[in-house]
Amino acid sequence: MNVRTIKAADITQAVKAVFMDLNYHIGSDILNALQTAQQQETSPIAQNVLAQLLENHRIASEEEVPICQDTGMAVLFVEYGEQVVIGDGHFEEAIQEGVRQAYQEGYLRKSVVDDPVFDRVNTKDNTPALIYTDIVPGDKIRILAGCKGFGSENMSAIKMLTPSAGLEGVKQFIMDTVRYAGPNPCPPIVVGVGIGGTFEKAAMMAKKATLRPINTRHADERYAALEDELLTMINATGYGPAGLGGQTTALGVNIETAPTHIAGMPVAVNICCHAARHKTIEI
Repeated sequence: MNVRTIKAADITQAVKAVFMDLNYHIGSDILNALQTAQQQETSPIAQNVLAQLLENHRIASEEEVPICQDTGMAVLFVEYGEQVVIGDGHFEEAIQEGVRQAYQEGYLRKSVVDDPVFDRVNTKDNTPALIYTDIVPGDKIRILAGCKGFGSENMSAIKMLTPSAGLEGVKQFIMDTVRYAGPNPCPPIVVGVGIGGTFEKAAMMAKKATLRPINTRHADERYAALEDELLTMINATGYGPAGLGGQTTALGVNIETAPTHIAGMPVAVNICCHAARHKTIEI
Protein backbone atom coordinates (compact mmCIF):
# COMPACT_ATOMS: atom_id res chain seq x y z
CA MET A 1 0.00 0.00 0.00
CA ASN A 2 1.38 3.38 -1.00
CA VAL A 3 1.46 5.96 1.77
CA ARG A 4 0.92 9.67 1.16
CA THR A 5 2.26 12.29 3.55
CA ILE A 6 0.27 15.47 4.09
CA LYS A 7 1.86 18.26 6.08
CA ALA A 8 0.01 19.43 9.16
CA ALA A 9 0.58 23.03 8.03
CA ASP A 10 -1.29 22.33 4.78
CA ILE A 11 -4.28 21.02 6.71
CA THR A 12 -4.24 24.11 8.92
CA GLN A 13 -4.21 26.44 5.93
CA ALA A 14 -7.01 24.55 4.17
CA VAL A 15 -9.21 24.60 7.27
CA LYS A 16 -8.49 28.28 7.89
CA ALA A 17 -9.47 29.16 4.32
CA VAL A 18 -12.68 27.13 4.34
CA PHE A 19 -14.03 28.67 7.56
CA MET A 20 -13.33 32.20 6.41
CA ASP A 21 -14.99 31.39 3.07
CA LEU A 22 -18.01 29.81 4.79
CA ASN A 23 -18.65 32.88 6.87
CA TYR A 24 -18.40 35.33 3.95
CA HIS A 25 -19.95 33.49 0.99
CA ILE A 26 -23.23 31.59 1.15
CA GLY A 27 -23.48 28.46 -1.01
CA SER A 28 -25.20 28.54 -4.39
CA ASP A 29 -27.83 26.04 -3.19
CA ILE A 30 -29.07 28.44 -0.50
CA LEU A 31 -28.70 31.54 -2.69
CA ASN A 32 -30.70 30.00 -5.54
CA ALA A 33 -33.41 28.81 -3.14
CA LEU A 34 -33.77 32.29 -1.64
CA GLN A 35 -34.03 33.86 -5.09
CA THR A 36 -36.69 31.35 -6.16
CA ALA A 37 -38.61 31.84 -2.93
CA GLN A 38 -38.65 35.62 -3.36
CA GLN A 39 -40.07 35.26 -6.87
CA GLN A 40 -42.78 32.87 -5.71
CA GLU A 41 -43.82 34.56 -2.47
CA THR A 42 -47.23 36.26 -2.52
CA SER A 43 -46.77 38.13 0.76
CA PRO A 44 -45.20 41.59 0.29
CA ILE A 45 -43.65 41.38 3.76
CA ALA A 46 -42.13 37.98 2.99
CA GLN A 47 -40.82 39.27 -0.34
CA ASN A 48 -39.20 42.20 1.45
CA VAL A 49 -37.54 40.00 4.08
CA LEU A 50 -36.14 37.69 1.41
CA ALA A 51 -34.87 40.68 -0.55
CA GLN A 52 -33.04 41.88 2.56
CA LEU A 53 -31.48 38.45 3.06
CA LEU A 54 -30.28 38.41 -0.54
CA GLU A 55 -28.87 41.91 -0.15
CA ASN A 56 -27.14 40.83 3.05
CA HIS A 57 -25.51 37.92 1.22
CA ARG A 58 -24.40 40.21 -1.59
CA ILE A 59 -22.73 42.67 0.79
CA ALA A 60 -21.12 39.92 2.88
CA SER A 61 -19.64 38.29 -0.21
CA GLU A 62 -18.43 41.49 -1.87
CA GLU A 63 -16.90 42.97 1.27
CA GLU A 64 -15.90 39.63 2.85
CA VAL A 65 -17.61 40.27 6.15
CA PRO A 66 -19.62 37.71 8.13
CA ILE A 67 -23.05 36.75 6.79
CA CYS A 68 -24.36 36.66 10.37
CA GLN A 69 -23.05 37.96 13.67
CA ASP A 70 -23.30 34.41 15.04
CA THR A 71 -20.37 32.89 13.17
CA GLY A 72 -21.16 29.57 14.75
CA MET A 73 -19.43 26.64 16.34
CA ALA A 74 -17.11 24.90 13.90
CA VAL A 75 -18.20 21.37 12.93
CA LEU A 76 -16.22 19.08 10.63
CA PHE A 77 -17.13 15.68 9.21
CA VAL A 78 -13.88 14.13 8.01
CA GLU A 79 -13.26 11.21 5.67
CA TYR A 80 -9.65 10.29 6.39
CA GLY A 81 -7.95 8.15 3.79
CA GLU A 82 -6.24 5.14 5.35
CA GLN A 83 -3.13 5.71 3.20
CA VAL A 84 -2.54 9.18 4.64
CA VAL A 85 0.02 10.03 7.31
CA ILE A 86 0.50 13.48 8.81
CA GLY A 87 3.96 14.99 8.60
CA ASP A 88 5.38 17.42 11.15
CA GLY A 89 2.36 17.54 13.39
CA HIS A 90 -0.90 16.04 14.61
CA PHE A 91 -4.11 15.82 12.58
CA GLU A 92 -6.58 17.13 15.14
CA GLU A 93 -4.22 19.85 16.35
CA ALA A 94 -3.78 20.98 12.74
CA ILE A 95 -7.55 21.33 12.33
CA GLN A 96 -7.98 23.19 15.61
CA GLU A 97 -5.20 25.59 14.62
CA GLY A 98 -6.91 26.23 11.28
CA VAL A 99 -10.17 27.09 13.04
CA ARG A 100 -8.28 29.26 15.54
CA GLN A 101 -6.56 31.24 12.80
CA ALA A 102 -9.76 31.65 10.77
CA TYR A 103 -11.71 33.12 13.66
CA GLN A 104 -8.89 35.34 14.87
CA GLU A 105 -7.62 36.65 11.53
CA GLY A 106 -11.03 36.69 9.83
CA TYR A 107 -12.59 38.88 12.54
CA LEU A 108 -15.22 36.24 13.24
CA ARG A 109 -17.09 36.20 16.54
CA LYS A 110 -15.71 33.77 19.11
CA SER A 111 -18.63 31.97 20.71
CA VAL A 112 -17.19 28.86 22.40
CA VAL A 113 -17.00 28.59 26.21
CA ASP A 114 -14.74 26.12 28.00
CA ASP A 115 -17.31 24.62 30.37
CA PRO A 116 -21.04 24.11 29.65
CA VAL A 117 -22.44 24.69 33.17
CA PHE A 118 -20.15 26.27 35.75
CA ASP A 119 -17.29 28.44 34.43
CA ARG A 120 -18.52 29.26 30.89
CA VAL A 121 -15.34 31.21 30.10
CA ASN A 122 -14.90 32.17 26.44
CA THR A 123 -11.92 30.38 24.87
CA LYS A 124 -11.34 33.50 22.75
CA ASP A 125 -10.55 31.65 19.51
CA ASN A 126 -13.72 29.58 18.87
CA THR A 127 -11.99 26.30 19.61
CA PRO A 128 -12.38 23.49 20.23
CA ALA A 129 -14.12 22.62 16.99
CA LEU A 130 -16.18 19.43 16.82
CA ILE A 131 -14.50 16.83 14.61
CA TYR A 132 -16.14 13.58 13.50
CA THR A 133 -13.76 11.28 11.65
CA ASP A 134 -14.34 8.18 9.51
CA ILE A 135 -11.45 6.13 8.16
CA VAL A 136 -12.01 5.43 4.45
CA PRO A 137 -10.01 3.87 1.59
CA GLY A 138 -7.67 6.16 -0.33
CA ASP A 139 -4.91 8.73 0.05
CA LYS A 140 -6.93 11.91 0.52
CA ILE A 141 -8.61 13.78 3.34
CA ARG A 142 -12.12 15.02 2.57
CA ILE A 143 -13.70 17.52 4.94
CA LEU A 144 -17.34 18.62 5.07
CA ALA A 145 -17.24 21.79 7.14
CA GLY A 146 -19.95 23.95 8.62
CA CYS A 147 -20.40 26.62 11.26
CA LYS A 148 -23.53 26.22 13.36
CA GLY A 149 -25.25 29.16 14.99
CA PHE A 150 -27.15 28.45 18.18
CA GLY A 151 -30.36 30.37 17.61
CA SER A 152 -31.37 27.45 15.43
CA GLU A 153 -29.32 24.78 17.23
CA ASN A 154 -31.34 25.44 20.39
CA MET A 155 -34.54 24.51 18.55
CA SER A 156 -33.30 21.01 17.71
CA ALA A 157 -34.63 17.83 19.33
CA ILE A 158 -34.34 14.05 19.46
CA LYS A 159 -36.88 11.37 20.32
CA MET A 160 -36.48 7.64 20.79
CA LEU A 161 -39.51 6.40 18.91
CA THR A 162 -40.43 2.73 18.88
CA PRO A 163 -41.24 0.92 15.62
CA SER A 164 -44.96 1.01 16.40
CA ALA A 165 -44.89 4.80 15.84
CA GLY A 166 -44.38 4.12 12.14
CA LEU A 167 -44.02 6.69 9.40
CA GLU A 168 -46.80 8.86 10.82
CA GLY A 169 -45.01 9.02 14.17
CA VAL A 170 -41.82 10.14 12.44
CA LYS A 171 -43.65 12.89 10.55
CA GLN A 172 -45.53 13.97 13.67
CA PHE A 173 -42.34 14.39 15.70
CA ILE A 174 -40.61 16.37 12.95
CA MET A 175 -43.60 18.67 12.53
CA ASP A 176 -44.02 19.11 16.29
CA THR A 177 -40.35 20.16 16.52
CA VAL A 178 -40.72 22.68 13.69
CA ARG A 179 -43.96 24.10 15.10
CA TYR A 180 -42.43 24.47 18.56
CA ALA A 181 -39.46 26.28 17.03
CA GLY A 182 -41.76 28.73 15.24
CA PRO A 183 -39.93 31.95 14.35
CA ASN A 184 -37.06 31.39 16.81
CA PRO A 185 -34.52 29.76 14.44
CA CYS A 186 -34.59 32.67 11.95
CA PRO A 187 -36.61 31.17 9.09
CA PRO A 188 -36.45 30.27 6.30
CA ILE A 189 -34.77 27.21 7.77
CA VAL A 190 -33.07 24.04 6.63
CA VAL A 191 -34.30 20.97 8.50
CA GLY A 192 -31.86 18.11 8.95
CA VAL A 193 -33.32 14.77 10.01
CA GLY A 194 -31.47 11.67 11.21
CA ILE A 195 -33.43 8.42 11.44
CA GLY A 196 -32.01 5.16 12.78
CA GLY A 197 -28.77 4.11 14.42
CA THR A 198 -28.60 4.88 18.13
CA PHE A 199 -29.27 7.99 20.22
CA GLU A 200 -26.02 9.73 19.28
CA LYS A 201 -25.90 8.41 15.70
CA ALA A 202 -29.29 9.92 14.89
CA ALA A 203 -28.16 13.31 16.19
CA MET A 204 -24.93 13.21 14.18
CA MET A 205 -26.82 12.28 11.02
CA ALA A 206 -29.26 15.14 11.57
CA LYS A 207 -26.38 17.60 11.91
CA LYS A 208 -24.67 16.22 8.82
CA ALA A 209 -27.97 16.46 6.93
CA THR A 210 -28.06 20.23 7.48
CA LEU A 211 -24.70 20.47 5.69
CA ARG A 212 -25.91 18.58 2.61
CA PRO A 213 -26.79 20.85 -0.34
CA ILE A 214 -30.56 21.36 -0.37
CA ASN A 215 -30.73 20.75 -4.12
CA THR A 216 -29.86 17.08 -3.53
CA ARG A 217 -32.17 14.25 -2.48
CA HIS A 218 -31.87 11.03 -0.48
CA ALA A 219 -30.75 8.11 -2.67
CA ASP A 220 -33.78 6.04 -1.61
CA GLU A 221 -36.80 7.38 -3.50
CA ARG A 222 -39.07 6.74 -0.50
CA TYR A 223 -37.04 9.05 1.71
CA ALA A 224 -36.65 11.54 -1.15
CA ALA A 225 -40.45 11.69 -1.42
CA LEU A 226 -40.65 12.15 2.37
CA GLU A 227 -38.22 15.08 2.16
CA ASP A 228 -40.49 16.76 -0.39
CA GLU A 229 -43.64 15.99 1.60
CA LEU A 230 -42.21 17.41 4.82
CA LEU A 231 -41.01 20.56 3.03
CA THR A 232 -44.54 21.15 1.76
CA MET A 233 -46.01 20.53 5.21
CA ILE A 234 -43.54 22.86 6.92
CA ASN A 235 -44.14 25.66 4.45
CA ALA A 236 -47.89 25.25 4.98
CA THR A 237 -47.44 26.32 8.61
CA GLY A 238 -47.25 29.90 7.38
CA TYR A 239 -44.50 31.13 9.73
CA GLY A 240 -42.68 32.54 6.71
CA PRO A 241 -39.42 34.49 6.49
CA ALA A 242 -38.40 35.95 9.87
CA GLY A 243 -41.64 34.53 11.26
CA LEU A 244 -43.64 37.37 9.71
CA GLY A 245 -45.86 35.16 7.57
CA GLY A 246 -45.55 33.71 4.10
CA GLN A 247 -45.02 30.55 2.12
CA THR A 248 -41.31 30.12 2.84
CA THR A 249 -40.76 28.75 6.32
CA ALA A 250 -38.17 26.22 5.09
CA LEU A 251 -35.81 26.09 2.12
CA GLY A 252 -35.13 22.39 2.36
CA VAL A 253 -35.54 19.16 4.32
CA ASN A 254 -32.64 16.69 4.23
CA ILE A 255 -32.93 13.19 5.68
CA GLU A 256 -30.08 10.81 6.53
CA THR A 257 -30.72 7.22 7.61
CA ALA A 258 -28.90 4.25 9.15
CA PRO A 259 -29.72 0.70 10.22
CA THR A 260 -31.05 0.42 13.77
CA HIS A 261 -32.10 -2.04 16.47
CA ILE A 262 -35.27 -4.14 16.09
CA ALA A 263 -36.77 -2.39 19.14
CA GLY A 264 -36.02 1.20 18.16
CA MET A 265 -36.53 4.03 15.69
CA PRO A 266 -34.51 7.06 16.87
CA VAL A 267 -35.37 10.34 15.15
CA ALA A 268 -33.35 13.55 15.51
CA VAL A 269 -34.21 16.95 14.07
CA ASN A 270 -31.46 19.53 13.69
CA ILE A 271 -32.68 22.93 12.57
CA CYS A 272 -30.46 25.41 10.75
CA CYS A 273 -31.27 29.03 9.96
CA HIS A 274 -31.16 30.55 6.46
CA ALA A 275 -27.41 31.11 6.94
CA ALA A 276 -26.83 27.41 6.22
CA ARG A 277 -23.07 27.59 5.77
CA HIS A 278 -21.34 24.49 4.43
CA LYS A 279 -18.51 23.55 2.11
CA THR A 280 -16.52 20.45 1.20
CA ILE A 281 -12.78 20.48 0.61
CA GLU A 282 -10.36 17.74 -0.37
CA ILE A 283 -6.69 17.65 0.56
